[in-house]
Amino acid sequence: MKTKVLLKNKRMKVGRNDPCPCGSGLKYKKCCLGKKDPIPGDYKDSYYKKYKIRLKEKVDIEGIKAAGRLALATLDLVESEIRPGMTTDEINTLVHDFTVKNGATPAPLNYRGFPKSVCVSINEIICHGIPGERVLEEGDLVNVDVTPILNGYYADTSKTFFLGTPGRDAQKIVRVARESLKKGMSVVRPGNTVGDIGWAIQDYAEGEGCSVVREFVGHGVGFDFHEPPQVPHYGRKGEGIALVPGIVFTIEPMINSGGKELRILDDDWTAVTKDGSLSAQFEQTILVTEDGFESLTPYDL
Repeated sequence: MKTKVLLKNKRMKVGRNDPCPCGSGLKYKKCCLGKKDPIPGDYKDSYYKKYKIRLKEKVDIEGIKAAGRLALATLDLVESEIRPGMTTDEINTLVHDFTVKNGATPAPLNYRGFPKSVCVSINEIICHGIPGERVLEEGDLVNVDVTPILNGYYADTSKTFFLGTPGRDAQKIVRVARESLKKGMSVVRPGNTVGDIGWAIQDYAEGEGCSVVREFVGHGVGFDFHEPPQVPHYGRKGEGIALVPGIVFTIEPMINSGGKELRILDDDWTAVTKDGSLSAQFEQTILVTEDGFESLTPYDL
């Protein structure tokens, strides 16, 4: 049975056994259920105190949106230039120069020792591919993951591109990865939980005969590159932190055509599928609104 509760004059459904949206960490039935005005209008203090989540206000959202527009323009530039015969380092130069030209800083550069300005992940590389001398070939799948810092705000997004004519397996994994992001976004609304996002992605991807990477997850973003909460792309309905307006995080499912297991190469960054199968990823930065969500790095899925 679902109970309707007020949230800033909006209505949402919260089950008795769901986490209480007030941020107490208790189940709804043991916390705010039955109170006359159970859900406070401002979660800012409680969510920071309980989860270290910093909710974004209007001025912050506008700043992240501006960074998001630059991130999307960067991906558009890469899409227009990427081709067989290009090295991954040429992509890095393209991204770095365009980011700096537009008054921003590439967040990956020197982040925890990462040596480049963008992650470029090809075929069996799941994520964190370091640009270098590798030459792109006809039929490759190439994920390009960009995060500019503009006026102190971060936005994080990625796409997987085809080079030339993709094979059947490549077409499938890109389709499933794209749809997995769409499925995860579709359940973002106040009162739902982080677990609902993971469940929607896992249920769809595994139903298509693919697997979901466990070791790398979505994350809060905006004030910093990585913030709470973590957003796994697998999980159970109703589990995890309850979503409230003002939370900004990435959804970035990494989907493998084979098994979910991975290994890290000797560079301590590059993650590849253990069985050598293809992997694909799409990512957007998402804001929880009062009645659903808004992508701050929107592109068609």
